[in-house]
Amino acid sequence: MKKEMLAMILAGGQGSRLGVFTKRIAKPAVSFGGKYRIIDFVLSNCSNSGIDTVGVLTQYKPQILNSHIGMGDHWDLDRVNGGVTILQPYMNEKEGHWFNGTANAIKKNMDFIDDYDPEYVLILSGDHIYKMDYSKMLEFHKEKGAKATIAVIEVPWDEASRFGIMNTNEDGSIYEFEEKPEHPKSTLASMGIYIFTYKELRKYLIADAKKEDSKHDFGMNIIPDMLKDNKKLFAYEFNGYWKDVGTVESLWQANMDLLDDKELDLYNIKKDWKIYTEDTLGKPQIIGDKATVKNSLITQGCLVNGTVEGSVLFNNVNVGEGAKVIDSVLMPGVLVEEGAEVYKAIVDEGVVIRAKSKINEEAKNVALVSDN
Repeated sequence: MKKEMLAMILAGGQGSRLGVFTKRIAKPAVSFGGKYRIIDFVLSNCSNSGIDTVGVLTQYKPQILNSHIGMGDHWDLDRVNGGVTILQPYMNEKEGHWFNGTANAIKKNMDFIDDYDPEYVLILSGDHIYKMDYSKMLEFHKEKGAKATIAVIEVPWDEASRFGIMNTNEDGSIYEFEEKPEHPKSTLASMGIYIFTYKELRKYLIADAKKEDSKHDFGMNIIPDMLKDNKKLFAYEFNGYWKDVGTVESLWQANMDLLDDKELDLYNIKKDWKIYTEDTLGKPQIIGDKATVKNSLITQGCLVNGTVEGSVLFNNVNVGEGAKVIDSVLMPGVLVEEGAEVYKAIVDEGVVIRAKSKINEEAKNVALVSDN
């Protein structure tokens, strides 16, 4: 059945800068915000935007990610016609290869896209924290008569050299793309969110696959090639919370942002954009009579008998009597024994902080605590 637009989520990344958190799982499956996984945000965005056909391209250690997505019912994507489909590398009659670049991953799944014969294809990264209505971006794409529309967000000048930067004319049309420029001309950073007119994209993917010197990457190859050919490319400016949680520091900061949640609205106070996830169905939390809890996010199944301030506690965390957890993120199943103290840290799943021990007391940088 023909679809106006389907989404392809690139979710195969290792996320090596996250260290132990991606030793066993893909980056999009990393836990976030007390009960979620990072991929929940992009899947919820698709569902809330009315996109009912989604391909999720996985590669690196996909077991937990695949299990979490399942049939897609948590995001109302368990559809007979469409829904969510896990797309992993496979062998054809001639050969089998891993995905080699973002464009290559889409090229190798063109058969999946062709089955739905869409007018437009939405390409997404599965490892960012944000809320976005993709239907509004599609409206913009159609109004401009664009062949490709790239979502951008304004970043500070001193950070622009860390991003792919879109240089635009006054009407928002893109005349140049620079990957991590030393001297940026603009502060409009690519968010890794693209809408392509599919017939156009299909031609460029096929041509790019034949180039031996190509990195087969949207930012480095497909977008520059389209600009060389004077195709109409537009920047769609996004105003809202967006976080690339690619490092331990940024993962910690994104969790801390939830404690003063003025932009993301994770709790959906506005009642317009819920983030869905698999419910762990844990026990109710217990805050003991000797506990002190200030400005913290405490998830179901937690038992708190100590002091917790400015922290995020995932499910089934136990904080013992006299213990202190300050400005920290405790992943599922962490045990902080009596009298132990934890400052400005991310503590990996299932770690035991022994009684009377002190973690990162000076709290100058974010500490990563893990048994792995």
